[in-house]
Amino acid sequence: MTAGSSQQNAAGVLLIIHLYLYGSYQLTELQVCHLCNGTVQNSTALGQFCSASAGLIDGCCCLLRKENTSNADYIIGLDLSNCSLSHVEDLQEASTAAMIDISLNPIVQLNNSLFQGFIQLDNLFLPVNLACPGGNASWDKVEVKGETRHCEGQKDICNQTGHLSLNCPENSLCAAYGPGFFECSCIDDFHGYKCLREGKFPIVKVFGLLGASTVLVSILLWVTQRRKVKSV
Repeated sequence: MTAGSSQQNAAGVLLIIHLYLYGSYQLTELQVCHLCNGTVQNSTALGQFCSASAGLIDGCCCLLRKENTSNADYIIGLDLSNCSLSHVEDLQEASTAAMIDISLNPIVQLNNSLFQGFIQLDNLFLPVNLACPGGNASWDKVEVKGETRHCEGQKDICNQTGHLSLNCPENSLCAAYGPGFFECSCIDDFHGYKCLREGKFPIVKVFGLLGASTVLVSILLWVTQRRKVKSV
């Protein structure tokens, strides 16, 4: 075999590996972008939003790349409109999206937690028979045009100051977690059930006790097993 043919074979192998890794990346990282055939059209609201945001179109998605990183695209827009979808189960890959369109689909019902964690979502287009997630009170504006319901301007379910909220227990802060959702986190120096314990979490004490217990149990098991071996 000549050196030239060896180089060609090596180049072919590298090309195959590259295509495989690229395909695997697209499949595992951006599955939601290929739930529908075709790509985002420039004439649509999402296409115009993507262009204005200097985004990159990949299938049904508008992507942005994180600064100073490679292969770290994240979704800012998702267009699944008119895709003959009868149900939508999981859109978590698009939880960073500011605009999502699933209108003009024969969807009868959506899971209540479908948009949980979608804190950036500001424009949502739905089939007219579906209500906005979290109810109309979770949005600044709800508008129906033809067969499409437009939920615009997600409201922060917590109070405007960001301080203690009636929705959360004492000694905790409320943070929006998607339309109609919120989460509570303990303020400084509080932890435990309903943030009732004050002071920093005793990491050294807790893990010290766990470590000592593990060592003690191991020694007891070792001694017990040795006795059984001797008796045999």
